Amino acid sequence: MQITVSVNGEEHTHDVEPRLLLADFIRQRVGLTGTHVGCDTTSCGACTVLVDGTPMKSCTMFAVQADGHALTTVEGLSDGGVPSAMQAAFKEEHGLQCGFCTPGMMLVATALLEDKPHPTEEEVRWAISGNLCRCTGYMNIVKAILAAADAPGAQELAAAGAET
Repeated sequence: MQITVSVNGEEHTHDVEPRLLLADFIRQRVGLTGTHVGCDTTSCGACTVLVDGTPMKSCTMFAVQADGHALTTVEGLSDGGVPSAMQAAFKEEHGLQCGFCTPGMMLVATALLEDKPHPTEEEVRWAISGNLCRCTGYMNIVKAILAAADAPGAQELAAAGAET
């Protein structure tokens, strides 16, 4: 089956098997490896991408379901190699250790800031509750998201990430 998907603003048309998972499509067909597969059951959130601005776990979504939609992966958060406010905040606040969960966390947080430009700590914790981190204890992840919300231009960057 042929599908056409916009990934980070670039259109991709490929023939795919109907059972090909979106995570595998992104990694193998599009060649973007920032989307990680951790559990294959939607439990960990490492595979989270934005589908038309909404966080979706790509390990249990079929690529054919994304036909005609716009996807944003972690690679799409930066602008010409310049890190987004979210990416910069994760670095500055040490919001990552091994980095495996980081792409999913950043995308969920980007969607959160699109809906709620100035979330509370409780709202941040609720938003990332579907994403597991086995290294950090979440404190610095929460700090990074709150810092990104306060960064100049953070909402504009969040909106740009959600639109691609």
